[in-house]
Amino acid sequence: MKLGKLAAVALGLMLAASATAQSWPQKPVRFIVPFPPGGATDISARLLGQELQDMWGQTVVIENRGGAGGGVGAAEAARAAADGYTLFFPSGSVVTANQHVYAKLNYNPEKDFVPVTNVVSGPQVLVVNAASPYKSVQELIAAARAQPGRLTFGHAGIGSQTHLAAENFVNAAKVNAIAVPYKGEGPALVGLVAGDTTFAVTNVAASVGHINSGRLRALGVTSKAEFPLLPGVPAIAKTLPGFENTGWFGIVAPTGTPNEIIQKVYRDTKQALESSRLKARFYVQGLAPVGNSPQEMGRAMKEESQLWARVVRERNLQVK
Repeated sequence: MKLGKLAAVALGLMLAASATAQSWPQKPVRFIVPFPPGGATDISARLLGQELQDMWGQTVVIENRGGAGGGVGAAEAARAAADGYTLFFPSGSVVTANQHVYAKLNYNPEKDFVPVTNVVSGPQVLVVNAASPYKSVQELIAAARAQPGRLTFGHAGIGSQTHLAAENFVNAAKVNAIAVPYKGEGPALVGLVAGDTTFAVTNVAASVGHINSGRLRALGVTSKAEFPLLPGVPAIAKTLPGFENTGWFGIVAPTGTPNEIIQKVYRDTKQALESSRLKARFYVQGLAPVGNSPQEMGRAMKEESQLWARVVRERNLQVK
C-alpha cells in the first residue's frame, strides 16, 4: 500500500474513533454494582450516576448484583458487550483482592477489565450496636482477648473491602474474632443493628446514617487522624499505632471497550467530580473525590493487588 493510502486509512480510523466518542452514549448506560443497595459502593455509584445522566442526556441505570464478595456482579460485567453501555462500578477489593482470596473465580480482574477512573475514596469506621457494652476501641480489644473466638464481626462478603478492613483490624489488635459474611454491606449493618454480630469495620458512607440516628456507636476511624464527618471519634491508630485502612470505589470497563469511550467516561467523571454540588454530596458520605486517569488507576491497582496478596497469605483467607 502506498504511503498516501496508508495516511488516508490512518486518518479515517482517527475520524471514526472521534465520531464514536462524540456520538456515545445514544442509549442508557448500565452501571453494574456488585453489592445490594445501601452499601457505600451503591451510594457512590448512584451519586455519580445522577451527575453523568445529566451530562449525557441518557439514563444511567444502577443494577445491583450482589454475592460472592462482589464476584457475581463482576462475572456479569466481564461477560457484557464491550461497547461502553455496560460499565462496572466495584469497590477496590473486587478487582485487587478477590483473585487472591478465591482459588476459583469466574472472572479475571486483570484480563477481563480495563481501568477507567477511581471515583472516590474514604476511611472506614469501627462500629458496634448502640446497646453494646463496649465504649472504646480499647474495651472491644480487651473483651476479644478475654474471650478468644467469641466476638463476631459482619462484613459484605469474603474478600470484600469491609472484610479485609476488619481482618486488618483483628490482625493488628492480635485478637481472635469470628467473621460472619453477608451478601453486602447494607445487610451486614442490618445484622449489627439487630444485635446478630458484635462489631464491624464499615465504610463511613454506609454507616453514618446509623451512627447519627443512634442505632450504632462509632468507636474509631481507620484514617490516620480524626475524621471531620465523625467529630469526637478517635483514630484507631491512637490505640494501635500505625493502623490505617482506606477504601475506594471506581469504574472499570470490559476489556475491548473502545479507548475513546474510556477516555470520555474518565473525562466526564473527572468533570463531574469537580462540581461543588457533587463534592458536597460525597463529603456528607465520608468520601473524597479522586478522578485519576486510567493509567494512574491501573498502576495503583497493581500495587494494591500485591499488598492484598500478602495480607491474604498471612491471614490465611483463601477460599478453596
